[in-house]
Amino acid sequence: MTGEKDLTRLLKGIRPVHNIGNYVFCTVDNLKAEFIDPAVLIFKEREGNTLIIQKELADSLGLEYSFVASWITLTVNSSLESAGLTAAFSKALSDREVSCNVVAAYYHDHIFVNQNDTEKAMEILLELSTS
Repeated sequence: MTGEKDLTRLLKGIRPVHNIGNYVFCTVDNLKAEFIDPAVLIFKEREGNTLIIQKELADSLGLEYSFVASWITLTVNSSLESAGLTAAFSKALSDREVSCNVVAAYYHDHIFVNQNDTEKAMEILLELSTS
């Protein structure tokens, strides 16, 4: 399935969805079975394995974290070769002092924002799609 490459169409179709829950970024040296299935993301870095998981799971496993985030999915099917989408929404968020951590997956872009900025981020993204 080929994703959209045209920036104008991408921006008009971003349709952000807030995935309910609180998510955290943790790092572990060894990937244990109990981390793998519930993880939203596992990324292997030289220094350790980054996990994005629900806060409640991190708490139950005794994992450390310093940032509690909300997860917003842009439901437009963007191409991995498209140019400008990440720059456009990250600038719109940054201009209003909302930090974001972005994961570009095969079908969609996913944004993790401070849980206190969820409503503000959703408003900004909805505004971006109508401007």
